[in-house]
Amino acid sequence: MNRRHLLKSGAAAATTLALGPRLFARAAPAMSRDAQLAAIARRELDRAGANLWHRDLVAIADFGLHSSHERFHFVDLAAGKVESYLVSHGDGSDPQHDGWLKRYSNVEGSHCTSRGAYMTRGWYVGRYGTSIRLDGLDDTNSNALPRAIVMHQANYATPAHIARWGRLGRSNGCFAMGPEQFDMALIRLAGGRMLYAESLGIAADGSTAPPPSAQTKLLRRDPAEGTFDRTNPGAY
Repeated sequence: MNRRHLLKSGAAAATTLALGPRLFARAAPAMSRDAQLAAIARRELDRAGANLWHRDLVAIADFGLHSSHERFHFVDLAAGKVESYLVSHGDGSDPQHDGWLKRYSNVEGSHCTSRGAYMTRGWYVGRYGTSIRLDGLDDTNSNALPRAIVMHQANYATPAHIARWGRLGRSNGCFAMGPEQFDMALIRLAGGRMLYAESLGIAADGSTAPPPSAQTKLLRRDPAEGTFDRTNPGAY
């Protein structure tokens, strides 16, 4: 069986219409945030089966949260702890640049973030320095390698950027982190571990709420948006 299609059941593709979290109280947590993330990490590892080389740590990018929140989680199953950091999403996923992801896509040139499970591969040196290649394991992110969707460092993914603008900057669809945080990703996440991206909306207290904007799946690039140059740092 083609492993790119093995995992297609786990990444939801349906459009979700959601009202803002300010209008509705967050759902009371049945368990802590860290316990929820650990359960999701184990579920996705089971779904991936033998496709991964290492199973001790899983990264989870929760794009159901605003970009000013620490929504990139290192779930260390071996040590039983979670560490959380900032991560950017693609400019095609957030055309209004308000910090909320509006759409996912697997389409070349869309500049969108893709949802689903990835396996981290080796390092290479690109536009933003040392970066990590990503191999999409789901139908929803199967073009990650040809699209050059990678992990890299960027100064627009730092607390200082949030302090000035109230949100992070946007990538071309890559997972961009602040330089210091990305150094940890290089050491701990590269080389056959899982990165899972989804809109979970799990707050630090374990409560959940839908994002204020509808999140859709872009199946093809809209010609009205013009032609995108391929500026992804992973054009290797």
